[in-house]
Amino acid sequence: MRLIIQPDYQSISEWVANYVAAKVKKANPTEENPFVLGLPTGSSPLGMYRQLIRLYKKGLVSFEHVVTFNMDEYVALPRNHEQSYYTFMWHNFFSHINIKAGNTNILNGNAPDLQQECADFEAKIASYGGIDLFLGGIGPDGHIAFNEPCSSLTSRTREKTLTTDTIIANSRFFDNDVNKVPKTALTVGVGTILDAKEVLIIVNGHGKARALRHGVEEPMSHIWTVSALQMHPKGMIVCDYDACAELKVGTYKYFLDIEKDYLNPDSLL
Repeated sequence: MRLIIQPDYQSISEWVANYVAAKVKKANPTEENPFVLGLPTGSSPLGMYRQLIRLYKKGLVSFEHVVTFNMDEYVALPRNHEQSYYTFMWHNFFSHINIKAGNTNILNGNAPDLQQECADFEAKIASYGGIDLFLGGIGPDGHIAFNEPCSSLTSRTREKTLTTDTIIANSRFFDNDVNKVPKTALTVGVGTILDAKEVLIIVNGHGKARALRHGVEEPMSHIWTVSALQMHPKGMIVCDYDACAELKVGTYKYFLDIEKDYLNPDSLL
């Protein structure tokens, strides 16, 4: 696992955006051989999306031949609802770049058969030969996508019941009213994420410090699903100083030392 430590959220966002843009450019994708990108929602990736839009407008990256698969979507929330992840992606990212609408894939939480919807999503990922780079964030309890604590580390795309902690955390997007937050969601599984050729997780803020410690220093456990990244051959976490509050000093200094040549985001492009 790689741990890239940045000073603050702005630095994280710039580093990750430059990394994504560099990966897309290096792949030199075509219509027949697109670059396949897994994408998250929530507050953690917003800065990255803003930076990717900036890079696109500067002509440094094109999304014409990029195919995306989003991590999750609420169940029974209309797609045009302001808090649906479909709306989130188009408002915060897709409508600002040159991606083709047909190349974006977001789970349909209103599908008549949710189990079939999940199976079809997995099949479509496989039809592209898998995901090249899966981006994600984590919750304070260390969950990735909506793989709540005790989710199977080999799980696939499915419907999940959200924990009370997640509902409370997400209520900030629903007028701080927990009763407005959907109680279930469709989500890719931990196994789905680990199947990607590369996985990059964004972790920012003191509130994620305990989860980062469990993900990096503690044994792998289904209680902290982010810890499954320890098993990935190309797993990476990009975090800020605040998120490192519970790491051992030795761990912190070790990663600062071995990654010192990769700390400048401008060096990636």
